Order: sequence, then structure tokens, then C-alpha cells
Amino acid sequence: MRAILVSGWCEPRDLKISEEVPEPEPAADQVLIDIRAAGCNFADILMVQGKYQVCPPFPFIPGAEVAGVVRQVGADVTTCSPGDRVFAMVPWGGFAGAVAAAQGSVVRMPPRMSFEHGAGFGVVYQTSYFALVYRTAIQPGETLLVHAAAGGVGLAAVQIGKALGARVLGTAGSAEKCEVARRNGCEEAYDYTAEDWVERVKAATDGRGADVIYDSVGGEIFDRSMKSIAFGGRLLVIGFASGQIPSVQLNRVLLKNISLIGLHWGAYMQHDPSRISAATQGLFEMYERGQIQPVVSATFPLAQADKALEEIGSRRSVGKVLLIP
Repeated sequence: MRAILVSGWCEPRDLKISEEVPEPEPAADQVLIDIRAAGCNFADILMVQGKYQVCPPFPFIPGAEVAGVVRQVGADVTTCSPGDRVFAMVPWGGFAGAVAAAQGSVVRMPPRMSFEHGAGFGVVYQTSYFALVYRTAIQPGETLLVHAAAGGVGLAAVQIGKALGARVLGTAGSAEKCEVARRNGCEEAYDYTAEDWVERVKAATDGRGADVIYDSVGGEIFDRSMKSIAFGGRLLVIGFASGQIPSVQLNRVLLKNISLIGLHWGAYMQHDPSRISAATQGLFEMYERGQIQPVVSATFPLAQADKALEEIGSRRSVGKVLLIP
């Protein structure tokens, strides 16, 4: 089959397609999926660079979220059947024509969900649901500030936050991205490259600051978030897209009585997988009510995985970027 095969740590621009990769054989508890669309994430960039929390053995196929049609199931699989339309979250292996996924990671899609929405649904919506429901327990009427609000996880957080009844503010890297954030639920959005968003957040909250701050950027954004958070607020650390891991001045944590909360969503697959199923059900209910919907900004053929990941790495993209095998 055709697949993106990584034989050594590299940059996204170095990725090439291989035409002769053996097709996976599903184990007894696995499902073989013919992939119709695969989601691209910042974590894929880190993985091919060797900078991610998980480093697969060489050679490996990157790609952690897919949507497609079940071709074959293992002897112990009871949750789906050949012909089912599904999406799945896998450790790696998604940038290919087919993938074998553990049955616990395979979810049958709602009838009206497209493969493109399915491939853009798993990682970013699960991450943001866990962040806002399980980790910060955001309440109706609270103010949520989402950084990188036009990116994949950012847009998911904006939509979910609004669905949960929060007042949502956002930051993004251009006027165009701020408009995308507004269209998807931000009451106000600030261009962090062109304006003093800390003062804007304070003004929008009568000087109080945001109750919950969703930070997938790190670096200077994290440092300035400490100045724009409310007394008793929760600052949620999702990742470090800026490439800079910040240090914390704990006196600020003490003086403002704030909570620093981390989220590594993938760890729940090992430590508490039942919560993932519950989150999926909650997200499907939001999807069916029309409260959330993946925003797909670009699609690429499988052979252009390099361009797809560079679209994310350059921060040109909004929402999700997909590969269509």
C-alpha cells in the first residue's frame, strides 16, 4: 500500500511517500480500516522530529487520527463490523491507505458525519472536552480565554466552551484568524501580534481577568496569561506550539490563588480509557445539536503530507488540515 514512511528523524519537508509498504494484518482485537481521510496535528510534526513524548521504532508511519470504512475485524472484535463507517485514534500509522486499530479506539460515526469531519474530530475535540469538562470544570457564565483560537484544538475549545455556557474570548495571530474565531463562538478575539491583548482581556472583564485560560502555545503567551487571569482562576497547559516551554514564577500563583492544570490527553488511553468513551458520547450529543463542527481549512493528497504538516508548522492553517489517501 501507499504510506508515508519515516526511517529517521527528519523535518516535515523531508517526508516522502512509499508505494510498497506491506498492508497491516489485524490482530484478534484489532480492526482494519480503509482510510478515507486522516487528520494532521502539531504532534505529528514533533513525532517525525523525534521531539514527541512517544518515539516509535523505525520505520514508522505517522498520523494519529483517521476516518474510513472497516474492511476486516479480528476474531475478538465485537464493537464493529465490516462496512461500518468509523473514525479511530491510533498511536501512529494514519498516513497510509489502511491501518489496524485497537477496537477500543474505533468509534462508529453518526450517520450524518462525513469522513472529513470524522478525521478532524478525534484528537482536538477529545483534548478540548477533557480540558474544559474534566480538568477545569468550566461553569456557565465563566469567562474562558482561548489562545490560538483559530487552530485545531483552539477552535474545538471555543465551540465546546460556548456549548457549555461560557463566555469565550480568544487570541490569534492575524486579523483573519480572529474573524474565524469570532465566527465559531468567540465574543471577542484579539490579534496577539498587533495589540495588547492583556489589557483588552482586562477591559472585557471589568478588570477581573479570565476565569479559565486555555494555553496550547506556551512561551511569552503563558507568561502574559499570568497577568490576565482572574483571582482564583485556572490556567490550563495543553502544549507548547511556540517551541518555548515557560518557567513559572510561583509567587504569582500564590498571590492570585490560581491553579495551574496540565493535560496530556493521550495518557488517558492508558490510565482511564472509560472517560474517553464518556467524552465521545458527550461530543456526539453536541455535534447532533449543531453546537460543534470541525472546521477544515485545507486538504492534501497523501503524497503531499510534507506540505500538509508545513501548513500547520508555519501557522498558516486554521482549524484542521487533512490528508485524503
